[in-house]
Amino acid sequence: MTSRRSAAMFAAALLVVAGLAEPACGAEVLRVCLDANVPQWSVYESAKGGGFDWAVADMVANRIGRQLALQWFETKSDPDDSTTLAADALLSDRRCQLVGGYPLVESALGKPGMRFARMPDFVGARPTDRGRSIEVGTLVPSRAYHFAALTVVLGRAAASARITDLANLDGIRIGVEGGTLADAILMLFGDGRLVNQITHVVPGRGELVPRLENGEYDATLVELRRFDAYRATHPETNLTASGYYSPIGFNIGFVGLSTDRGLIDQVDQAIGEMLENGELPALARPAGVTYLPPRPPNVSPDVKLIDLSRN
Repeated sequence: MTSRRSAAMFAAALLVVAGLAEPACGAEVLRVCLDANVPQWSVYESAKGGGFDWAVADMVANRIGRQLALQWFETKSDPDDSTTLAADALLSDRRCQLVGGYPLVESALGKPGMRFARMPDFVGARPTDRGRSIEVGTLVPSRAYHFAALTVVLGRAAASARITDLANLDGIRIGVEGGTLADAILMLFGDGRLVNQITHVVPGRGELVPRLENGEYDATLVELRRFDAYRATHPETNLTASGYYSPIGFNIGFVGLSTDRGLIDQVDQAIGEMLENGELPALARPAGVTYLPPRPPNVSPDVKLIDLSRN
């Protein structure tokens, strides 16, 4: 995180803390941590935040009679950084009571394999917070409020293709980021029937979708969230959503500590009412999110090689 951005985040934190000193009408505060850079789910820029996860957190807080207070944090694109440990550290340090936009996967829940975790960068962090280790607790999930999917996106040359199964990609040039879940799914599909059609792109450079737009290949398998974010910044795009979603994905919800089980029960009830009343798609639309309802089971088992070969 640059020093300029850190300074801006710290200044914003002072305003947030000042605003929390006297909650409106004496309402109890619900403190929620959100990742600062996951468009269109949660985004923090210039002391302002937004996104679908923010909107869901705000509605949940209202339903349980609390005032929402956000703690923004940032994890780096680094194999040594763990979103799971970052979330646990924030919760265990009581920076928040819940972390939103959290993947409900078995390996990302429960008691971590290590006793301590480093604090991630967060709004309001002091120099002494950098790299500080926190004894972590046991992570427990809320009820899910949406599903994170991989989707096939089509370029102009393949815009008319009807994609209901990966087999429909036969004969279509495909691009995918190497070493990703999407890559594994495509490479293993049909005992490798698509292998000779695939162009691999280096991950982490943001090149996958722009190169599809430029016609270097005619389809890709990518996270739906990333395509939503691309469309939000490129409204003139010629790329087409195929409407196909891989069955391999995971639910998104909140996560908290086992010591806050009572709060999580309240959150579960609020999310259940929102799902039953069909309120979540209405929150997703202004955020530019293609909403998919959560799928059973609430917490997904870890993906195994045999699951990929069956996709």
